[in-house]
Amino acid sequence: MEHRKEELYSQAIPAGKRRYFFDVKETRGGDKFITITESRRIFDNNTGEFYYDKNKIFLYKEDFEKFQQGLANAFSFIETGIEPAPVVVENNFRDLDPEPHDYHAEMDDIDFKF
Repeated sequence: MEHRKEELYSQAIPAGKRRYFFDVKETRGGDKFITITESRRIFDNNTGEFYYDKNKIFLYKEDFEKFQQGLANAFSFIETGIEPAPVVVENNFRDLDPEPHDYHAEMDDIDFKF
């Protein structure tokens, strides 16, 4: 059985019907990473009870700068309506595929409920 370490840092951000959690954890090798969790309280009409729908992403240190820039670009576009320059990525996993692929569409098909 895998031993789960406690968070090194955790912050919950209430946001209306949602709550966002930013947790810093550490791998067995000592590398720190962030989990970002969106939690929504939903009423199940069939059972008459509430449950929490959670969606999680794991963000590793080597991706912090790219993630931060992508998020800043999205915020900038919302505020200005002007499309910013794309984030430059040196080692893009898409370069490994001989065929163009829509990874975003594939991720939409996966059910990440916990």
